[in-house]
Amino acid sequence: MPSIEESGWPLVFKVSPESLPLETPPHADGEIAIRVKVRALKGMQKEALAHCGPSRNIWRMVSDEGPYLNGTDLAPFPLAFYSAGMAFSFLSELRRHAEAKRICTISLALVQDNFYTMEGSALRGDMQGGALPAEFTVQIAAEASQNTLIEIVRLAEASSPAQAYMRDVLQNTFALHHQSRYVPVTNVRPSPQRNEDPEPSLEQAVPCLDSAFLRDIITKVKIAEVVQGVEGGAGSSLKSEQKRTLHVRCLAQLRNEGLQEAEIQLLKPIGSTFKMVADECGLSAPPALAYLSAGVGFCYMTQLGRYAHIVKMALESYSIVQDNVFSFSGSAHDQNLKAEAKSVDTHLFVRSDGSDRAALKLLQMGEQTCFLHAAMRSSNRSRLRAEINGTLLEIEPVDLSPAKR
Repeated sequence: MPSIEESGWPLVFKVSPESLPLETPPHADGEIAIRVKVRALKGMQKEALAHCGPSRNIWRMVSDEGPYLNGTDLAPFPLAFYSAGMAFSFLSELRRHAEAKRICTISLALVQDNFYTMEGSALRGDMQGGALPAEFTVQIAAEASQNTLIEIVRLAEASSPAQAYMRDVLQNTFALHHQSRYVPVTNVRPSPQRNEDPEPSLEQAVPCLDSAFLRDIITKVKIAEVVQGVEGGAGSSLKSEQKRTLHVRCLAQLRNEGLQEAEIQLLKPIGSTFKMVADECGLSAPPALAYLSAGVGFCYMTQLGRYAHIVKMALESYSIVQDNVFSFSGSAHDQNLKAEAKSVDTHLFVRSDGSDRAALKLLQMGEQTCFLHAAMRSSNRSRLRAEINGTLLEIEPVDLSPAKR
């Protein structure tokens, strides 16, 4: 397998349209559709292409893991992409609702904490990933009443597509291709569509001209200390028995010209801190939902590699095609807009030394232990607070039940 070091490319770049055609999942007009193709590189490294239908751009990104999974820590961990996507999406909605109310914000920032769980035995097959409600503290200063600013926070949570993955219960679908053969799936919902092996696309992608996208879209700002024999230390996440909680913190803020910036740190286990930049239009940097969708694909791929390592299953190659589609209901004019997400569709392509049955078990354990698929299996509506002009307040989310909307 190739590696991040060998490619010579930046950690993220816009793909030249001459090298690769845009692909988007089946979707209706008005929906946001993102197709993510991910392949495994050496160790715990991964490479993704995010085909962003709304902007008609393709972004290539890479992910890695830190010492806790014996990774090389050269690129952000998968949950960093997801956390950044959530934060960027929330910031976009906050800004949009403020503009709709003609409020000029003096400053707008966000502190976001995401929590996940892992418990059980990979060898017994009962290891399970879990997700807990995210916690948001919106820091906003503006010349507006406290009630108006509270309403903006509530509306932003309801209309952020990223929140739908945490809030709504989704029935995700899967397909398996083992040794280039289609294998029917069991114990997961089968995909209604067919997809092609993503490897050729990932091999063909090359960057646009330097002027087409920003430099240093993703950078490491703090290196994790490598420590042995402590909770969250080196190799701790590779143990076959797990009972732990993960904590990711994201500090995000608006920049000028439609740009956003976030610093994401993995607090548990012990991980590095990375800075990411997003472009709301998806022109000079990836948009929020490209980061979010890449995070889902990267996390699922990590669980595949981790499970294979624990059960000593030799994988020659493995990759996925994953479709993410978001929509909206209600009316923005009536301030009744709700973001929704369709079920995520994942096609796994794997070559291994094992049987079809072993490959199917790999697919199932990937779904069972993926933190982000866990987030979609149950309702984990975010907890909201706001620091408004220096005063910290608890915020009650909008009641989105049909009778209340």
